[in-house]
Amino acid sequence: MQNADVEGPPAPVLVTVEDRELELTNLEKVLYPAAGFTKGQVVDYYREIAPVLLPHLRGRPLTLRRFPDGVEQEGFFEKALPARRPDWVQVAPIWSETSHRTVEYCLCNDAPTLLWLANLAALELHPSLSLAADMDHPACVVFDLDPGPPAGMVECCRVALWLREALEPLGLRSFPKTSGSKGIQVYVPLNTGATYEETKAFARGMAGLIAWTHGEDVVANMRRSLREGRVLVDWSQNTQHKTTVAAYSLRGRERPSVSTPITWDEVEAGVRGDSRLYFEAEDVLRRAGEQGDLFAPVLTMKQDLAGAGPAPGR
Repeated sequence: MQNADVEGPPAPVLVTVEDRELELTNLEKVLYPAAGFTKGQVVDYYREIAPVLLPHLRGRPLTLRRFPDGVEQEGFFEKALPARRPDWVQVAPIWSETSHRTVEYCLCNDAPTLLWLANLAALELHPSLSLAADMDHPACVVFDLDPGPPAGMVECCRVALWLREALEPLGLRSFPKTSGSKGIQVYVPLNTGATYEETKAFARGMAGLIAWTHGEDVVANMRRSLREGRVLVDWSQNTQHKTTVAAYSLRGRERPSVSTPITWDEVEAGVRGDSRLYFEAEDVLRRAGEQGDLFAPVLTMKQDLAGAGPAPGR
């Protein structure tokens, strides 16, 4: 009996990106079955979005969430980079208080590294709020608005506007983005050397204020039993060992949704139900082409918590 031919995996594809040679594998593998979205499309998305994404990753220790078998299987978080990596991938050795060891985090500073990560099926990119060179000082304060069903995006939009209104009398501007999952994240850029002790206390105080003034709709306590029908204003991300998903990162959801910077006008439309505020990879590429990086001010705007307003010289 003659053995039938067994077709092996496709041969790797060699590409050159900014003078770096990359070997891309299994590009036809479907990582998002509900959308038929392949690893090749993931790589293409990150290649095209790189100009607006990379500034939000550059110089920051990066935690990966990888889905090598696609989003229908459990993914896993990875802080320490694999030992087998190109010698041009930059790392930052950071002491971890939680694991009591030095961890070599990835620094995704360029397009070749970004595409190398995409080839690892690192769908989600979670950078530190700090630069690796200055881990004690977060560049911003972040609030993660997480709805407890039956609350949803409309309720998150309403709470985001309440949060903006509470920040404005302090002279603090804020910038919203979708989480790419079910909520909204609001960033307050600082870039002025605040400590985590200061930002966490500030975030907790603001979350408590919103929960106190809108107690039927908002909770600042992390207990899950309190979240039903309310929006959690999660202040706890303002800690050195925690990370928040990057602007423009894909999410490991059923479809290739993206954590997407949005305007406050869109948030107001979301309260009215005029905007769904759900974006997939193709939508985000189009938006970036039309609007540029709506989140760019988060990287450069200087605001001071000590004086609760613009920093001197701004």
